[in-house]
Amino acid sequence: MKLDYAHLAALAAILRTGSFDGAAQELGITQSAISQRLKALEERVGMPLVLRGTPCEGTETGRRLAAHLDQVGMLEGALSRDLAKLSPRTARLRTAVTADSLATWFLKAAAQVPDLLFDLVVDDQDFSADWLRRGEVVAAVTAHEAPIAGCDSTPLGPMRYVPSASPAYMAKNFPNGVTAEAISTAPILIFDAKDRLQETWMTQNLGVTPSPPSHRLPSSTGFVEACLLGLGWGMNPEPLVRPHLESGALVPLIPDTTYETPLFWQSSRLLAPALAPLTKAVRRVARQSLAPHSPANLPTN
Repeated sequence: MKLDYAHLAALAAILRTGSFDGAAQELGITQSAISQRLKALEERVGMPLVLRGTPCEGTETGRRLAAHLDQVGMLEGALSRDLAKLSPRTARLRTAVTADSLATWFLKAAAQVPDLLFDLVVDDQDFSADWLRRGEVVAAVTAHEAPIAGCDSTPLGPMRYVPSASPAYMAKNFPNGVTAEAISTAPILIFDAKDRLQETWMTQNLGVTPSPPSHRLPSSTGFVEACLLGLGWGMNPEPLVRPHLESGALVPLIPDTTYETPLFWQSSRLLAPALAPLTKAVRRVARQSLAPHSPANLPTN
């Protein structure tokens, strides 16, 4: 099927901005032209591509077609670097990344590849690979090691988590220590419905999987701030809380019970040459940032 890339650009802009008006402003054309291009594309593929709403969202086919345009942009960007006579085109990279990676190290890697525009999808490390399986992104930071079909998998290192809380919270909720009984009533922090880190840690270290009262807080830095304020305890990324552990503002629930999640960079094999600069930056920064300290050196309470 031959596709009109002006039509694909209109679709991608609608999904990126969430509206026909936003797409028109981004592409510098009228809203009517955006509507006409989308209509022509939908007629061409024979199915709806956009779910009208606030914001507009793509159907599964619509998201796949938008991702295809990004892949073409990546290939053209790589080619333009090799052939100086071509007009360079800034490529847009849609990738899935974990919230904790975004908050601790990924942006440092992204900043080392200034000729890319990033469209980041944030998801749990156990689910970010699903975006690759659906063809909606070209790369992902994930806990999934086995290569997704058509992708290469590169180990990055473990993200270390420290179950931690403020001293005041510990004194109030665990006056006799962290026990299975006490933890069942102590307020806990949950990132979102997919977050199983706290549950996994309790099972491994206390032999129980209770359902304590919980705050749902979908922010890595917000997690840390909530712990500092005594709202609850949570599994915090070690790079974010090390200064607070060293100062005593936060303490581990139980010493030497950190939890590590191995991370991998999965990226499209077809786009490997175009992705090479980012892959190199991701590997380098992850190696410098992930689990840089021995658990034995973490402060204890």
